[in-house]
Amino acid sequence: MTDQATEPTTTDEATITDEAIGHNAPEVPVTEPAACAPAKGTRLALQRRRGQGGFTLIEMLVVITIIGLIMALVGPRVLNYLSESRVKAARIQIQSFASALDLFYLDAGRYPTGSEGLDALVHPLAGMNAWNGPYLKGGNVPNDPWGNPYVYSVPGEHGAAYEVRSVGHGKDATTGAVADITSVGD
Repeated sequence: MTDQATEPTTTDEATITDEAIGHNAPEVPVTEPAACAPAKGTRLALQRRRGQGGFTLIEMLVVITIIGLIMALVGPRVLNYLSESRVKAARIQIQSFASALDLFYLDAGRYPTGSEGLDALVHPLAGMNAWNGPYLKGGNVPNDPWGNPYVYSVPGEHGAAYEVRSVGHGKDATTGAVADITSVGD
């Protein structure tokens, strides 16, 4: 045997000699950890098996883009539905006011004056014995779906005895004119 340890023949193998072990043993080739590494094509499969896998940036961008496209298609429809539901809610509330005003008329023989307003439907008026209210549930006059108070006027437009108006609707999208929701013509 030689005094020097033999050099590895390849980068993947090393040879253990007698001097390295400390006794007389035959030379045994030992493989380095690099020789145990999987081939390049299986690296991703091993990572996913070990639970270390994740999504790539490209995969995440594709998913976010798809979600964005879906929202771009669905979003306007949802917002339009919300706007339509507010208009319907305002019309229903105005019809409720009309029914309450008609009951007030049956009891008092008149509609509330402009100064008494819709508040006369929930609070008794001084000096009125025929008031049998409250005529609205909840004991208060609700605001319109946009958070604005309803406007009550006596007499109403076009010869009506009264008018209840919601000014929260804003402008009509087609004409640009103010599109109030009123009890007149309903």
